[in-house]
Amino acid sequence: IKALTAEVVKTIRDIIALNPLYRESVAQIIQAGQRVMDNPVYLSDMGAALSSGSTDELQDVLEEMDVRKRLYKSLSLLKKELELSRLQQRLGREVEDKVKATHRKYMLQEQLKIIKKELGLEKDDKDAIEEKFRSRLKDLQVPPHIQEVIDEELNKLGFLDNHSSEFNVTRNYLDWLTSIPWGSSSEDNMDLKRAKEILEEDHFGMDDVKNRILEFIAVGILRSHSHGKILCFHGPPGVGKTSIARSIARALNRQYFRFSVGGMHDVAEIKGHRRTYVGAMPGKMIQCLKKTKTDNPLVLIDEVDKIGRGYQGDPSSALLELLDPEQNQNFLDHYLDVTVDLSKVLFICTANVLDTIPDPLKDRMEMIQVSGYVAEEKQAIARKYLIPQTHEHCGLNEDKTYIEDEALGVLIKNYCRESGVRSLLQHIEKIHRKAAFKIVNDQSEETSRIVVSQSNLEDFVGKPLFTSNRMYETTPPGVVLGLAWTAMGGSTLYIECCERNGSDVSIELTGRLGDVMKESARIASTFARGFLEKAEPHNSFFDGANLHLHVPEGATPKDGPSAGCTMVTALLSLAINQPVRPDVAMTGEISLTGKVLPVGGIKEKTLAAKRAGVNCLIFPRENAKDFNDLADYIKDGVETHFVEHYSEVFDIAFKQPD
Repeated sequence: IKALTAEVVKTIRDIIALNPLYRESVAQIIQAGQRVMDNPVYLSDMGAALSSGSTDELQDVLEEMDVRKRLYKSLSLLKKELELSRLQQRLGREVEDKVKATHRKYMLQEQLKIIKKELGLEKDDKDAIEEKFRSRLKDLQVPPHIQEVIDEELNKLGFLDNHSSEFNVTRNYLDWLTSIPWGSSSEDNMDLKRAKEILEEDHFGMDDVKNRILEFIAVGILRSHSHGKILCFHGPPGVGKTSIARSIARALNRQYFRFSVGGMHDVAEIKGHRRTYVGAMPGKMIQCLKKTKTDNPLVLIDEVDKIGRGYQGDPSSALLELLDPEQNQNFLDHYLDVTVDLSKVLFICTANVLDTIPDPLKDRMEMIQVSGYVAEEKQAIARKYLIPQTHEHCGLNEDKTYIEDEALGVLIKNYCRESGVRSLLQHIEKIHRKAAFKIVNDQSEETSRIVVSQSNLEDFVGKPLFTSNRMYETTPPGVVLGLAWTAMGGSTLYIECCERNGSDVSIELTGRLGDVMKESARIASTFARGFLEKAEPHNSFFDGANLHLHVPEGATPKDGPSAGCTMVTALLSLAINQPVRPDVAMTGEISLTGKVLPVGGIKEKTLAAKRAGVNCLIFPRENAKDFNDLADYIKDGVETHFVEHYSEVFDIAFKQPD
């Protein structure tokens, strides 16, 4: 008991030494007149009272009648309190040391700032920020209304506390305002000859696009300055719409900036956010000006036909102000909230189809069609651009891998029939990857140079994807070859019709035809009945005929107004039981009176006919101007007829070639 009593007294002394607040509690207990130290029961009670034990633990001490156990329980509570006091003292000491070090460092830094300021070595933070912003504007021609806003914001910055949230908002706003190249333009290249050389060097064909850019330069030479225009290149994928824009920027000596609006659904991407929002930023055009550091860059807006619409607004409507030559000299970004002149910017948009572009947006752009390539163009592009590019990427050259012209022709004809050259590039890369593997894997002299010929082409790219050009070598009665335009370019499609069993007079339509094409079929059926009655009055084929008209490849949706002539010809071929010429293909819409109406996509349809080996084409007369604009190598070897009434189509289609 004596040992326990001494240990309790010692622990109480240690606690008092660590935390002087306990000294008053002990003094009050001792002043009560009791000799606590002489009575183990009182001592144990005092020890328990000094501890911060729970109610259950203190009640346990009171209920314990055995003095030894009572002292032991009190001692355990005191020991726990002692350890807690030591831990609190250690933590307090560490925190105090950290605060002292931080405070000392802060005091020294503040003293250093004041000393440097007194010696003229350094300016105040706000003075340095203001000087930085004003130095940016030193060589620029800032419009007066912009300078007024900058001065006002700089004055406001001087009254704001450095640590306030509004200080950072104002500083970021000034950072954007002073980063825009006000009046700073890159000097346009006005050398027509050099520009033409650059455009010819980078791209094959595309004469419409190149001529338009040369016209733009010529106008700039005469006017001594060049205001921006809004051009829209539309055509199938892989024909070089995006890459030609970079070449145009190089030819004009302008900075290049590209952003895609495909799938964009937030207006703030174009017009910017309000400054009150957290993380607010200007729109793409202001970002473009900051990055290019000129106010006359070439801006490529990619995939403008795939722009989205969401609950944040309609970005295609936001583009109207950006792409309107009458409005973009006062373009207003929500973040900057000041007008910016974009009239010197040359905007180029790209699209695959025009149908999904809103009419108001389409009206503001100059449409330039970029058509697909014929086999001869693809061969030249592969030899001049794609193969050298692939050599560089694969670490090869012509001394190690060579593709013969015959193999390249087969590759284009049987594997890569699309309008563009993207698939052709992928196949050329596949050939060179396999060649690189063979060269590395087999170090013998035989594989030191690999020549890809027509005989071993399948070893590199597999079996041909297209084995025949046409479904029918000789078309039976009721089958006619038509020409169609798709987003991937031109294609050929057969229209088949036959008589089926049944008593009702009707025409069944299959092949996933759209509403427009179904209407064309009904018009064709009505006109064919009337035409046959006049041409062959004795022929009663359509009297009570139950017909079925089908366009093969039923998994592919088909729609459009250019199959009217083809459908009439198929119905009449079945009615007179005579096949059409095997080498003829046609396109054109037809009216109820038999007038042949013009259609679009003449170049793509001509290319599709040549790929299919067709050399006699029938077009509407009003499309003659479109055909005459085509390059000579596209028109060569094609017998073309331009018709105004269906009777001319009938005479050509059923006249056997000499």
